[in-house]
Amino acid sequence: MPPRARRAPVWSNGELLDLIAVWGEEAVQSQLRSSRRNFDTFSQISRAMIERGHDRDAMQCRIKVKELRSAYRKAHEANKRSGAPPKTCRFYKELDAILGVDPTTVPSTTVD
Repeated sequence: MPPRARRAPVWSNGELLDLIAVWGEEAVQSQLRSSRRNFDTFSQISRAMIERGHDRDAMQCRIKVKELRSAYRKAHEANKRSGAPPKTCRFYKELDAILGVDPTTVPSTTVD
């Protein structure tokens, strides 16, 4: 039986806040929106995490972003149901700043 793969260490609150900060940068968001194949973008996120003193590779950053996005969406959808008790997730407020605005909709402006 082959040895089990070693699991990555648990993310600390500081690491998660730094990841959210890097992920939330406008340049990173625009790169993620412009391409489906975004491994290079997650490599940049990983480099930024290393600069901030955290040892995380691109795959770890990608997986954690997906987990955070999923947790936010579940809480957001639960809050849209009428009569349901309010639900939240870890770092909901920070994630709402990134994911709360739907990039596919542009606010309408009136021209006088």
